[in-house]
Amino acid sequence: MVLNSDGKKKPFRKAKPSNSGPVLAPAKPGLQVRAAAAKILAAVVDRKLPLDGALDNEHGNPAYKALNEGDRALARAILNATLRHLPRIDAAISLLLESPLPEGARALHHVLAIAAAQILYLDVPDHAAVDLAVEQSNQDPRNRRFAKLVNAVLRRLGREKEDVLAEINAIPVMPEWFLKRLEKAYGKERARSISESQLEPAAIDLTVKTDARSWAQRLGGLVLPTGGVRLAAFEGGIPSLEGFAEGAWWVQDAAASIPAQLFGDLAGKRVADLCAAPGGKTAQLILAGGDVTAVEQSENRIKRLRANLDRLALSGETVASDLTKYQPAELFDAILLDAPCSSTGTTRRHPDVLWVKGPDDIAKLAALQERLLRHAITLLKPGGTIVFSNCSLDPTEGEEVAARVLSDTPMLERVAIDAKRWPGLESAISRLGEFRTTPDMLEVPAGFAGGLDGFYAVVIRRVA
Repeated sequence: MVLNSDGKKKPFRKAKPSNSGPVLAPAKPGLQVRAAAAKILAAVVDRKLPLDGALDNEHGNPAYKALNEGDRALARAILNATLRHLPRIDAAISLLLESPLPEGARALHHVLAIAAAQILYLDVPDHAAVDLAVEQSNQDPRNRRFAKLVNAVLRRLGREKEDVLAEINAIPVMPEWFLKRLEKAYGKERARSISESQLEPAAIDLTVKTDARSWAQRLGGLVLPTGGVRLAAFEGGIPSLEGFAEGAWWVQDAAASIPAQLFGDLAGKRVADLCAAPGGKTAQLILAGGDVTAVEQSENRIKRLRANLDRLALSGETVASDLTKYQPAELFDAILLDAPCSSTGTTRRHPDVLWVKGPDDIAKLAALQERLLRHAITLLKPGGTIVFSNCSLDPTEGEEVAARVLSDTPMLERVAIDAKRWPGLESAISRLGEFRTTPDMLEVPAGFAGGLDGFYAVVIRRVA
């Protein structure tokens, strides 16, 4: 509801086309950025293409690659804000339309969504967002006849911004299909908490080789319960920070650093890191004393892993192989299987995930994880330990996979994780002794971003 000037509620009046829509000159500053953002939003939402691929500086969307670095940063900010708030943005647009957009008017929808994200959630002047959206419409033959409607809807949105925000605030920001899965797994209240946490920007966490407290002091950071360092906001890029060039640390979300730590001391042990790239967990296993073999199917990903290890001055064997066909000459004492998954635990940094993935993807990935886990067990010595993990929030890909494998494989036993060894993260240890982090966990002092990625991890021992 909107408020009258006397404070009483009244229904939203639907916007009608204005007769005074501006006609702007071609190539207006900022137009190229908005056009690129709309094209990439269409690729993500309609064609299910990952955002990271579209924003790749070398192989990304041509409209994005044509932008200068400053404009690329703005395009990324617009897209992240749009995808994080998309259900609310859609609701805001619907509130102000006299009738739904015509079938097939997806390009028009994306223009409105990109502009609405700027008006509602970004520090962009409303008039700039409106004028550039109108210009986009005028320059697109599909949308030209709707330019006056675009002008009317967006100007109205700018005028009544606070009332619209209040009206849409209760709408969950996750797609309905995934929210229902969260509610089934965690309950409605917790699901809403996880959903809202998606709106918080992801922190930058570092895993350090030694002396986390010293590096936290030097970088103005915070030592986390995981033993890593969380950075406060800073100017410049990661490579400009002290310690990067000499390989004293690497960027790794706090939750992602947990699985490798579950082995403890690996001195003298033969260790495999399966699905190893980009190599953060491989580095942890090497530092824990293991003789590490990193296995990855893609040769390109192996090259990236080697480059990361080289920067850190760490060494381990690397193998490019299809994991389901991998047969080492000697079995391993310890195996880390951080399996491919839907990545739904990473929506704070990858807000496109829930728009490019669906229930069928989760089912297929869970089946793949089970195949990989069952094969990985065959590579483990009796008495050896395997940690199975992934960054999905959906138990279908974590708890349920582990439960099936443990239930029908007598040679295996679950090793319960001791919550007392993880002060500050006790709530992340389940009653079965498995790790289950969610993005709404981990409170930190003011000045630092809270939360961490959603992750699942279980420790399994081969007893025979």
